[in-house]
Amino acid sequence: MQLITYRLVYPILWFISKLPWKLFYAFSTFIYFIIYYIIRYRRKTVTTNLNMVFPHKTLLEINTIRKGFYKHMCDMFLEMIKSISISNKEMKSRFEVTNMEKLRELEAKGENVIIFMAHYASYEWANVIDLQTDFQAVGVYKQIRNKYFDKLVHQIRARFGSRVIPTKDAMRIITEDQAHKGLYMYALASDQSPKLNKATYWTDFMGVKIPTFIGAEVLSKRLALNAYYLQVEKIKRGYYRATFVTITEDPKNCEDYSIIKNYLRLLEKQIYKSPEHYLWSHKRWKHRYASIPYGATID
Repeated sequence: MQLITYRLVYPILWFISKLPWKLFYAFSTFIYFIIYYIIRYRRKTVTTNLNMVFPHKTLLEINTIRKGFYKHMCDMFLEMIKSISISNKEMKSRFEVTNMEKLRELEAKGENVIIFMAHYASYEWANVIDLQTDFQAVGVYKQIRNKYFDKLVHQIRARFGSRVIPTKDAMRIITEDQAHKGLYMYALASDQSPKLNKATYWTDFMGVKIPTFIGAEVLSKRLALNAYYLQVEKIKRGYYRATFVTITEDPKNCEDYSIIKNYLRLLEKQIYKSPEHYLWSHKRWKHRYASIPYGATID
């Protein structure tokens, strides 16, 4: 059944990826109206999240952010599909990196890096960085149940040279990498919610006390990986600008949890500035009322 579904859907995805840009974004607008007004995909979750982190905003302001989010979400999902056939030149013109010289410096020093990413603006097109560096980029992702679509995601995210590894194997594979010579750049999105049985660190995010993934910080400190935040901004529809913001270049001497806290503050600043570009449909704050597990660190 998985294969049949894939064979039926893939030709449609390929056709969408080949649409001229004006038609492509017109189609995205059409999808927005269906998702927002008819299917009402996760409307309750999005509204709850927005009201929780922006308690002082009016109903009109919340509705404006919500609509902006759904429009952006549809664009971003379709832009991932566009990655099936987009050219390298087009990709680089639409996802600009402002300070590639930072990676050049690290290449010259032979130092490996870990990139803290977030579900903000465009995280799918960030793999264009692979075209502009000698680092072996390694992306960590959550596997898809349909193995054929999972393979497609692999192909899309690795088409510029990245390796893609599942979350469950990330600690082991990255640690093994560091036993070998080579330049590595690891990218992890660390802004989602861990399972309660793995919720060992709780801190404030957007004014709410919740558990946070700390795997990226653990790897940075354990393996002496320079830590940076990839700050991505949406300039206009279909165009993004990214900047490597230094979190630390001396991770082994950082206080515990300081790396993850600095990352969260950088992300919060972006969200407060343009909240419609964050992924509000995920249940990031689902454990806010949960009992904190015994032995967990609370900050």
